[in-house]
Amino acid sequence: MNKDIYKNPFFKSNPITVLVLGICSSLAVTVQLKGACVMALSVTLVTAFSSLFISMMRNTIPNRVRIIVQLVVVAMFVILIDQFLKAFSYDTSKMLSVYIGLIITNCIIMGRIEAFALGNKPWPSFVDGACNGLGYGMILIVVAFVRELLGSGTLFGFQVIPHSWYIQNGGWYSNNGLMILPPMALILLGCVIWIQRAIQKDLQEN
Repeated sequence: MNKDIYKNPFFKSNPITVLVLGICSSLAVTVQLKGACVMALSVTLVTAFSSLFISMMRNTIPNRVRIIVQLVVVAMFVILIDQFLKAFSYDTSKMLSVYIGLIITNCIIMGRIEAFALGNKPWPSFVDGACNGLGYGMILIVVAFVRELLGSGTLFGFQVIPHSWYIQNGGWYSNNGLMILPPMALILLGCVIWIQRAIQKDLQEN
């Protein structure tokens, strides 16, 4: 199997920072690290298993209905994950609200199915889907880490910055309220893209 399948989704062809896909969810669910991790895992599972199933059926799907079949397969896995969260982690499901259901509209999933799964065998397709989901999730987690830490002083809901540091307790620190607002997610994402392109010279546009 080509090693690029493993490496490219994290760096050279990252779905968010290079291909600029899945931006909406990266802005919406990164206020807290817990929500970002759940979304990252959910997208990874849906992308991986949808690519696997479509690859297994690729020679039997008529071209004129392939998009419909793809949507049905993706929707099936999204519903399974949504119901699982409602059954076993209702608070997380409520926190993510409609964004779990909207995974079906995530461009990354359909993009990998069309670009890879329809032309490759099941196992490489599964690995490609999983790696692209993890590449997407990596960026979500980086942005959520910074936003929650500096915006709320917590990580996974646990207080990380000592209470004694806060101004109201005689210290010097105050949470940055801008961090928990949607525009800050876009600014942080822009910083991540800038850093990556500064490191990877081949991504820079002439």
